[in-house]
Amino acid sequence: MSDVLLAVGTRKGLFLGRRRGGGEWEFEGPHFNAQAVYAVGIDRSGDAPRLLVGGDSAHWGPSVFHSDDLGRTWTEPEKPAVKFPKDTGTSLERVWQLHPAGPAAPGVVYAGTEPAALYRSTDRGETFELVRPLWEHPTRSRWVPGGGGEAVHTVVTDPRDADLVTVAVSTAGVFRTRDGGASWAPSNKGVSAVFLPDPNPEFGQCVHKVAQDAADPDRLYLQNHWGVFRSDDAGANWSDIGEGLPSTFGFAMAAHPHQGDTAYVFPITADSDRVPADRKCRVYRTRDAGKSWEPLTAGLPQEEHFGTVLRDALCTDDNEPAAGVYFGNRNGEVFASDDDGDSWQQLASHLPDVLCVRAAVIA
Repeated sequence: MSDVLLAVGTRKGLFLGRRRGGGEWEFEGPHFNAQAVYAVGIDRSGDAPRLLVGGDSAHWGPSVFHSDDLGRTWTEPEKPAVKFPKDTGTSLERVWQLHPAGPAAPGVVYAGTEPAALYRSTDRGETFELVRPLWEHPTRSRWVPGGGGEAVHTVVTDPRDADLVTVAVSTAGVFRTRDGGASWAPSNKGVSAVFLPDPNPEFGQCVHKVAQDAADPDRLYLQNHWGVFRSDDAGANWSDIGEGLPSTFGFAMAAHPHQGDTAYVFPITADSDRVPADRKCRVYRTRDAGKSWEPLTAGLPQEEHFGTVLRDALCTDDNEPAAGVYFGNRNGEVFASDDDGDSWQQLASHLPDVLCVRAAVIA
């Protein structure tokens, strides 16, 4: 088995796990003690993996750090890497997403922020520039903050074409560009907004997470504020695939890195009762693009469970032939599977609230 790095961002720092070959997991940290870490990216486009971290200090404010030696040392730019231009009349609250664009655009990293904005870096996350066409979108004045704020929290890039980028905004929904960010259009047809007078608006949906299918980049999976959906045309149209889940409310959505039609969710009871559905710790997996779902429980707690999994706290690595699947919860627990989710082990407990997890094969 390959060497895997697991980054766990919590409300009070970053913890790093490492598994060498088929050995035991080893954890160390926290890095950025007492800082909330909402975003982690792992960029492998250079000679060495670069870890990118969005830290949020209650005293110093938000910043983006990077490490080229797997966390032994960290660099913070002299000037803020992500900063709103003066003419916007606003300031950065936090970085919610750090997304390396991948092989289609080596060195490009996107940052999603609160207030809801998208930034683009061409130097692996050392400096970022505001993507103004999204910031200045004509619908922006009608975007409404969600319970966690108004943020660009998800970025999906197309492996075939670097100009195709999809973002999710709380609570404005999905927006997509086909020209590298020069123009953006809402892409929410079929996604419900049960909390609005018009349940099927052009925009205004409270999308929680979007993931891209491994085999077909035009196939996207979406966890909504009530509702699980799939698009087969890159977000132009969405269909409901929530039948068979114990609840269609949730935050997290992840796709298998190699197997098409395979995705994972963690159902939550309700927006008014944010604990695991039926108070059971279960990841649900589909292997047929949402036509059916199966609960994955082997090795997970079987007693009543209250650990909520947030939108970026469920992920996969790209191990082959079987992928690793990981999640952390607000109980401070971290669980991992090395067999596509068939069985699980607990890697950590009693951490601060887990806000995000990212994993990658590094050797």
